[in-house]
Amino acid sequence: MQPHVLIIGCGDLGAAVAHQLKQHNIQVTGVKRSQGDIPGIAVINADVTQPSSLTALSHLKPQIILYCVAAGGQTDAQYKAIYVDGLDNVLKTQVSNTSLKHVFFVSSTRVYGQQTDQVLDEAVQPVPSDFGGERLLQAEQLLSRAAKGSYQSTVLRLSGIYGPGRLRMIRLAVTGQWPEHDSWSNRIHRDDAASFINYLIQKVFAGDSVAEHYIVTDNEPVRQYEVLGWIAQQLHVTISDVSKQQSTTDLSGKRLNNASLRASGYELQYPNYQAGYGALIANLETKVTHD
Repeated sequence: MQPHVLIIGCGDLGAAVAHQLKQHNIQVTGVKRSQGDIPGIAVINADVTQPSSLTALSHLKPQIILYCVAAGGQTDAQYKAIYVDGLDNVLKTQVSNTSLKHVFFVSSTRVYGQQTDQVLDEAVQPVPSDFGGERLLQAEQLLSRAAKGSYQSTVLRLSGIYGPGRLRMIRLAVTGQWPEHDSWSNRIHRDDAASFINYLIQKVFAGDSVAEHYIVTDNEPVRQYEVLGWIAQQLHVTISDVSKQQSTTDLSGKRLNNASLRASGYELQYPNYQAGYGALIANLETKVTHD
């Protein structure tokens, strides 16, 4: 039987994972709410918040499911509908799927709402501080309960995703519209996020064990002002406010440690912001040169 992965949510990240899996001769079925094809990928148009639209999924027998959706807005109702109820609706389509080995759920480091000097890793219990973190943690717990005795599950808590088309920090650096206050920042390049998910899926198909939780972030939590200052320097942008370059104590935000990711054997393509943003800037400059 050809390995089969069902990807729920084929946006930027989900589609990137799908294309990598296809390169490993894995059958991929993608589910997306919006109309439109993904070249080389079988796509089902469905809405996870509408159980009646998911009927086709009950006829599929994937060995692995990747739940990789994004909320349509920043309200508690939207987060509950897409992450909690949506996940529940999808899992209910697979109750008779005896082939299901593993479910991966793409969550967020938003579940860590605590303000602390402690560097947070997977051993630290998340304490959400807003509705988004609470709903994501609720979905994680729902998956853990559903998986017991039937299949394995893994939660992927991603930090801020950046990469092609995700240029917020570059725009801030160029315009000089920095945040009023400095804070700790954590990030993961889109390509690393996709490649790490692909890496874990390959491990499952190979019969290797994977952890129940991973913080998916790069190796270096840093001050946001440091990142913006470095990007500005690379782009030859003058920073008029010298105070932005000064060290700040008692920073807000959190610092994350990707101990489990590194222990898995995966090697980050972009282990820090210099590597990731350096590649983005080089690509932008190449495009400008050729346009």
